[in-house]
Amino acid sequence: MTTTAAPSQSTGQYWSWRDYQIYYVQAGQNPDKPPLLLVHGFGASTDHWKKNIAALQTEFEVWAIDLLGFGRSTKADTQYSADLWCNQLNDFINQIIKRPAVIAGNSIGGYSALATNALFPEVTAGGILLNPVGGFSDVPPPEPTAMQKTMGNTMKFLLNQDWVSWLIFKSVQNKKYIRKTLQKVYVNQAEVTDELIEDIYRPSCDPGSARTFARLFRSPKGEPADTLLKKLTNPLLIIWGEKDPWIGDARKRGAKFMQFYPTATEAYINAGHCPHDDDPKAVNDLIRSWMATI
Repeated sequence: MTTTAAPSQSTGQYWSWRDYQIYYVQAGQNPDKPPLLLVHGFGASTDHWKKNIAALQTEFEVWAIDLLGFGRSTKADTQYSADLWCNQLNDFINQIIKRPAVIAGNSIGGYSALATNALFPEVTAGGILLNPVGGFSDVPPPEPTAMQKTMGNTMKFLLNQDWVSWLIFKSVQNKKYIRKTLQKVYVNQAEVTDELIEDIYRPSCDPGSARTFARLFRSPKGEPADTLLKKLTNPLLIIWGEKDPWIGDARKRGAKFMQFYPTATEAYINAGHCPHDDDPKAVNDLIRSWMATI
C-alpha cells in the first residue's frame, strides 16, 4: 500500500489498491468522534461532496473517496460489483483511516455504505444513507408479458455488446445532457452550476471510461436491502430527498427501510436524488445532530 500526491488541480492523494490508483481527500481532525467517510453516487466523485466537506471539517475528521471506476480513480477493465466496492471501502478504512468510520453514501454510494456496515462491522461505526438504491426481496417485480420478456432479452443482449455500450456512452457524454439530467433530479436549480457539470463531465474523458461504462452496465446486483438490514447492528441515519423522481415515493421507500431496521433515524427534506448537494445546509445540520448521538 502506497500513497502519492495527486495532480495539481486537486488537493487529494492517491492510494494504491490492488494495483489500481484510488483517489481520496481528507480534511479536519477530531479524535473524539468517529471519522466520517463520504461515498458518491453513480457518475459522481469526491467533488460532489465539496459543500459538505467545507462545512463539516471544522467538527469532524472527514474523508471522501472515489470508488474504482469513478472520478479520478482508475477506470479499470474489471468486473464491477457491490462486493468490489465494499472491499475497497473496508480496505481503505483499515489501511488509511485506521479506525472505525461512519460511512455516508448517496445513491449507489448509499447502498455501498449500507453493505459495508452490514458485512464489515469491525471497521464501521455507523451509516448515513442519502437516497440509497437497492431492491427488497419481498417486493418481487411484476411478471412480464411475453412481449416484455422478448424486449428484455433483446435489450440484455444489446447491452452486452461493446459497440452498443459505446454508442450509449457517447450519447450521454456531453455537458448539455448532464445538465438536463441534473435539472430533473435537483429541486434547487441554482445548485446545478457549470462547476458541477464540469466535475461530472471531466472523468468521462479519462482513458478507459467508455469501457468502464460498459462494465458497469453488466455488473451483478448486490444483496437485497432487507438482507443487509437484517445483518446490521450499527447506528443508521437515512436522509431522503423527498422529490427524487428516480426512487418513486420516498415515503413508501423510507417505510420499507424502517420496517427492517426500526431503530434507524430518518429525515425527509425538500430535495431530489442528491440531497447533500441539492440542500447541503439541511443535510450538514442533520449529520451534525445525529453524529452527536452516537
